[in-house]
Amino acid sequence: MRLGALLGPVADGGNARELADQARQYVGEGFESLWSAQAIGRGFMITDPLITLTVAATVTDEVELGTAVLQVPLYHPMELAHRVFSLLQLAAGRLTLGVGTGSTENDFVAFDRPFESRFKDFSESVARLREAFARGESGSVDLSPWPAVRGGPPLFLGSWGAGVERAAEQYDGWIASGHYRTPEEVIAALQRYRGAGGVRAIVSTLLIGPGDDLGEKREMLAQYAQAGFDDAVVMIQPGGPSPADVRALVG
Repeated sequence: MRLGALLGPVADGGNARELADQARQYVGEGFESLWSAQAIGRGFMITDPLITLTVAATVTDEVELGTAVLQVPLYHPMELAHRVFSLLQLAAGRLTLGVGTGSTENDFVAFDRPFESRFKDFSESVARLREAFARGESGSVDLSPWPAVRGGPPLFLGSWGAGVERAAEQYDGWIASGHYRTPEEVIAALQRYRGAGGVRAIVSTLLIGPGDDLGEKREMLAQYAQAGFDDAVVMIQPGGPSPADVRALVG
């Protein structure tokens, strides 16, 4: 099982250099992918996921970069397609776009977007994104992307419930959040994903903070690896263990 890390959170007043240094440190310690989450209006600030990955793209060369996950209904689909094309050019084909409907109403209130229609809006927006990635255009809008980025990045679905099978059938991979669920619950969903023909599976948002028992975290990661997850993505919280100590938890 590969081990990745969520970039951030940065300290109050954090700047691009702090994010860049963090990205370099994770790569230097052997993390195999770098990811960015999205949260708005929840009483704390984290950097925009696409800006975060843009910073990481400029200071790394080979490591995979991804969103875990981007809330598609918050965006106009063509605006998002243009931003993704731009990042994909900078990331030289290393981008994996994890997408989801969103589940926290505050995020939608902050952007003045309707929360109740997010599932419908998500489906319609993803259809337009796929068209824009494949053809460079959708409807009357021609984004004229560079040849190197045509086709867009792999699309992974961050989902739960019936969305697990949907990820297997309609997307390039599945991202499960391990934040609010037990390993047993996540592994049971993984079995459903594999049963539906799913390929790559990622368990993300595994928090490791100050005072956590690293032996217990090692056992948790081993449990996910033995169950067949392809990747685990940790978030080291401020004051938590060093990236080197966390990387050593997975052989």
